Amino acid sequence: MSEDYPVTTAVRELREKRVAFVPHLYNYVEHGGTRVSAEALGVPEHGVIKTIVMETDGKKPILVLMHGDLEVSTKQLARALGVKHVELCSADTAQRHTGYQFGGTSPFGTRKRLPVYAEKTIFDLPKIYINGGKRGFLVEINPEELKRVLDVKEVEVGIRE
Repeated sequence: MSEDYPVTTAVRELREKRVAFVPHLYNYVEHGGTRVSAEALGVPEHGVIKTIVMETDGKKPILVLMHGDLEVSTKQLARALGVKHVELCSADTAQRHTGYQFGGTSPFGTRKRLPVYAEKTIFDLPKIYINGGKRGFLVEINPEELKRVLDVKEVEVGIRE
């Protein structure tokens, strides 16, 4: 792909941390989710990683990285974190914590540094496609870079829809 892609705060962090990435632009579809981006890029949805902004019962924000074809078991996640419950943030709250618009949330370059929890099996993949900080923009990276750049804790909380 050409150099014609958005220079978001996520891209700036990737460049600063010297993460090799391949940018991928596609036509964003409201409520299309990872299925639309996977189809547009011609890749398995399992390799498209969603960045989900959640809050614990103490209103502490966290990021959860999950395969596109799986959902987060909030019960299992709460148990893994040692809290009573975990829930999705509203789009406004998520944007306030990350600086990103819903549908364009990247774990890189967030407004505040948030704890990051990633489904363990993400690291079994040779490459992943994760949001680059804008709707319709994914970056292809080696999943090991998540561990190098972010303080990622591995969890096993993925369930089939």
